[in-house]
Amino acid sequence: MAITASFRALADENRMLILRLLLRRNCCVRALSRQLDISEAAVSQHLKILRETGLILGEKCGYFTHYTVNRTTLAELADALYEMASSPNRMPCTQQHGGCSRAEYEKCRNASEPAPPTETAVKHDLKGSTTMKIAVTYQNGLIFQHFGHCEAFKFYEVENNKVVSSAVVSAIGSGHGALAGFLKANGADALICGGIGGGARMALAEAGIELFPGASGSADAAVTSLLNGTLIFNPDTVCSHHHGEGHTCGSHSCGEDKHGCAGNH
Repeated sequence: MAITASFRALADENRMLILRLLLRRNCCVRALSRQLDISEAAVSQHLKILRETGLILGEKCGYFTHYTVNRTTLAELADALYEMASSPNRMPCTQQHGGCSRAEYEKCRNASEPAPPTETAVKHDLKGSTTMKIAVTYQNGLIFQHFGHCEAFKFYEVENNKVVSSAVVSAIGSGHGALAGFLKANGADALICGGIGGGARMALAEAGIELFPGASGSADAAVTSLLNGTLIFNPDTVCSHHHGEGHTCGSHSCGEDKHGCAGNH
């Protein structure tokens, strides 16, 4: 197994999402395309890279190929990382070891001491923000569960960790692929939502919008929980809503046709 090739294959958000999905159930190209919200051609290219490194396997099933994770290869990769992490520390750089002079040794030691934390080194904390705007996928007071089909967002203006105003804004006409731009244009700093695809995740990241997916329930309550640091969400949530053709979400089986997947996922 080429370890560097495997790391390179996994250095992509969509390929990591594909691997996580395939660890749950076997899927065909079309099922992965729908769950990641990217084109089937893009999925096929990602699968090709993963197959070349031996991280996934494909099995022909009727007209279609279903993919699964090669857990043996994944375990070998994990073992290689564990071996690196378990290797003993090298001897410290001293006058007796490594040939350093006393001045060089002192310079190395001082440089290795951790710098005091600064504001830029501290993980972002919403509770520390003075002003910001939070967007929530919105329908009838609740968090709408499919980002790509969301027709309205509720925007909350926050000052000193308190909501000072809110407004529901229609997103009809923005289009599935333009919602990240819609949120950025409306000044959103963060988004609370239910399911969301890989392509939308990337677009939001590029727009600088912090994402809190996998949330549900009251939109107002979710914003309050986020500001209090108690919001329940799942950062690994992906959109599993299938568009049309009788597919449902979650655990399911698809009827075989020329364009879909066959058998249980």
